[in-house]
Amino acid sequence: MPNFDFSDYFRAFPFGLIIFDFLFLLIAIPIEAYILNKRLKFDKRTSAFYAISINVFSNAIGWIVFFLIEPSPFFGNYKLGLISFLLYNRIEDNIYGDIVLAAFITFFGTLVVKFGLLRLLIIALSEPDDKKAEAEPENSILLSRKTRRGSKKFQNTSLLTTTLIANSFSYSAITLVLLFRVFARTNLS
Repeated sequence: MPNFDFSDYFRAFPFGLIIFDFLFLLIAIPIEAYILNKRLKFDKRTSAFYAISINVFSNAIGWIVFFLIEPSPFFGNYKLGLISFLLYNRIEDNIYGDIVLAAFITFFGTLVVKFGLLRLLIIALSEPDDKKAEAEPENSILLSRKTRRGSKKFQNTSLLTTTLIANSFSYSAITLVLLFRVFARTNLS
């Protein structure tokens, strides 16, 4: 094997993307854990667990969706530019609008997935009430049902708002890292 070169394999395998994806997780998890801790009043360990879980699962779901959608004709016009940017950090001049569109779709898709995962985790990991319902007059049962519905609606809104804030802060930090990456690349060229 006189012409064997390891650098060919490193160019074909997107190590940079894997490292940046890991960096994005390292940025997003502490930010979102802090916001879950402050807004939802979880303890630090629980906040960290929820932040790790929703970020890792949403990251995996995002990549699965990307690889399922990528061969479709929808990506036909954008395929080369987005894949070149994502996998190999090469930016073409006419791709900036496509990157912004993909970022908005990714942000809102991730928001929906994170909210669903967080809600599912909270429901699955919450301890059921051990209290047995005592016989109550019918008016008090109706009143308690109305109050529970109202508080559940408030809890969902609070959970959605908290997820939106956490996702916004983590995406803002990731955007700053990406901008730094793009500016560092253009200054080196």
